[in-house]
Amino acid sequence: MKTLFTLLAVFLLLSCDSGRTNRNPYLQEISFRIDLNLNLPSYSALKNTGNAVYVGSQGVGTKGIFVINTGFDSFMAFEASCPNHEPSSCSTMILDDDKQNVTCPCEDYKYNLFTGQFLNRPDDDNRYHDMLFYSSSINGNIVTVRN
Repeated sequence: MKTLFTLLAVFLLLSCDSGRTNRNPYLQEISFRIDLNLNLPSYSALKNTGNAVYVGSQGVGTKGIFVINTGFDSFMAFEASCPNHEPSSCSTMILDDDKQNVTCPCEDYKYNLFTGQFLNRPDDDNRYHDMLFYSSSINGNIVTVRN
């Protein structure tokens, strides 16, 4: 019994990682919080299901964030920098005309704002990432996004 306990303790110690895991090797984890007032013209589009906005405020994400109203007082927020290469002059994604997808102008990678999923993933052996997700909540007319 003592041997089993010792083996279990060694296994648990070896499996622990004290370092913080980065969700994406290309994007740094940036702590921020922003409140979006839906009564302001900049964010009023978020009152309607399926509409999204780009928020490019300084200190909000790496290259800003996209926020979309997914319905039933639910919002999704994602990093605006393309998740499949390091931030660069072309890595800030652009909101498509449908307001539900974004495209990276560097290589025309397309992502869905409802899920963050990479839509036109190349069929090769490389590893690709979906969009970097940020926590969001609503209280009255204020949508709060944080990391």
